[in-house]
Amino acid sequence: MSRTLWAGQERPSTPPPDEEERLRELGYQPVLARRMGGFGNFAISFSVISVLSGCMTLYGFGLGTGGPAVMMWGWAGVGLFVLCVGLALAEVTSAYPTSGALYYMADRLGGRRWGWYTGWLNLLGLLGAIAGIDYGAALFTGAFLNLRFGFEPTPGSTFVIFLCILLLHAVLNLFGVRLVSVLNSISVWWHLTGVAVIVGALAIVPDHHQSAGFVFTEFVNDTGWANPLYVAAIGLLLAQYTFSGYDASAHLSEETSNASVTAAKGIVRAIWVSWIAGFALLAGLTFAIQDYAGTQNTATGVPPAQILLDALGSGGAAALLLVVIVAQLFCGNAEVAAASRMVFAFSRDNALPGSPLWRRVSARTQTPVPAVWLSVTVAGLLAVPSLYSATAYGAVTAINVIGITPAYAIPIYLRLRAGDRFRPGPWSLGRWSKPVGWTAVVWVAVVTVLFCLPQRSPVTVDSMNYAVIALAVVLVLASVWWYVARRSYGTPAPYGTAREQAELSEGIV
Repeated sequence: MSRTLWAGQERPSTPPPDEEERLRELGYQPVLARRMGGFGNFAISFSVISVLSGCMTLYGFGLGTGGPAVMMWGWAGVGLFVLCVGLALAEVTSAYPTSGALYYMADRLGGRRWGWYTGWLNLLGLLGAIAGIDYGAALFTGAFLNLRFGFEPTPGSTFVIFLCILLLHAVLNLFGVRLVSVLNSISVWWHLTGVAVIVGALAIVPDHHQSAGFVFTEFVNDTGWANPLYVAAIGLLLAQYTFSGYDASAHLSEETSNASVTAAKGIVRAIWVSWIAGFALLAGLTFAIQDYAGTQNTATGVPPAQILLDALGSGGAAALLLVVIVAQLFCGNAEVAAASRMVFAFSRDNALPGSPLWRRVSARTQTPVPAVWLSVTVAGLLAVPSLYSATAYGAVTAINVIGITPAYAIPIYLRLRAGDRFRPGPWSLGRWSKPVGWTAVVWVAVVTVLFCLPQRSPVTVDSMNYAVIALAVVLVLASVWWYVARRSYGTPAPYGTAREQAELSEGIV
């Protein structure tokens, strides 16, 4: 008999559930193609976390917001807490494997309003993530073109590259989930190999390396704030931004085989594998810094590119930048897939303006085509302020974190509040459920406050943290729209199991 691990103990496993039947029990008729396996489901969350996107894109932010010490120890600490969030979220995902994911869980465990606001926060985070990932890829593409062809990146040219990347990701997602799954599987090996190659090259080629003392204890504060604890707390954005998007496994659960188990495992595996790979990448980059000030003020506009340039020369730097750019493209493509499924699911329950359009599914590819286009269009609009403000990109990444992180905690909190009324799925934490869950909820509460705080002093129009304004706007719009759509919005009543339905029809219950 096969066995599975539950809360640190091996117990006999039950046969894999019939996921199509389970979806009907939850109230939905299957319309998406279930063509993704367990590795593909893990791969989409791993690709969205993408250490070669988050770590590299926000490395410059980390250099001035606490420096090496905060980047390294912050990554280790944040990763541990995020693993708690992932474990707790995986348990609830196993019980409710639907494309709606977080908001469906909140709706079932707490009621319609809990589901409504969770959905809007989740949607804000997912769309902000697309904007942040693809704009970061555009910045790195500009740096690559600068190294190879002398191209001078400007806000306008970077934005054009960004729009081209969005278009590419929209088109790739229109071909169906099978292509998305294949690309994500390739992405896993690309990321792991890419990290190994970059760290290996930076360890072997340069004649000079920073000391371990510098890498793990050097504190740098260029924020204008005097309190080192405040600066260190703000510096956690690098790690917390990177460790987001792992709900992608849940959003693709209606397209995953044995999703009640594999989607839960996909979330957890994506986090711990990224935790290890990201720590190695940050250490490799930081040991290889040749000129700290020169790295911060690089003409390429991308500090990791300057580290590669100083350590490996223009040829080596360009080659490794290309590795990073491809990884970022994989990451953005996976995020578009996750966001479009959220749009589809939210529209299926009539939560968005124009829901009848956004929930349409292609008969040929069984893909929510209008939802894909809406996702990339809104992501493009979110990045428009980058044309006018140098701090706008930081605001976009903060929008991602401030939107999606609270959305993770809400279903976890509601599951804890439900107590024994919560019926676990086949993947459960058992006796560890409460301590892990409360750790996750407290952590999310702390980081939500942290990322509403200003990151630069003095606070001006350019340096203000606009994430809190974006959060307030979304909550206000969600509240206003609630009074318009509350009568039509709602997740369907669960059908019950096939046996329960038969008993009902026979008058047994």
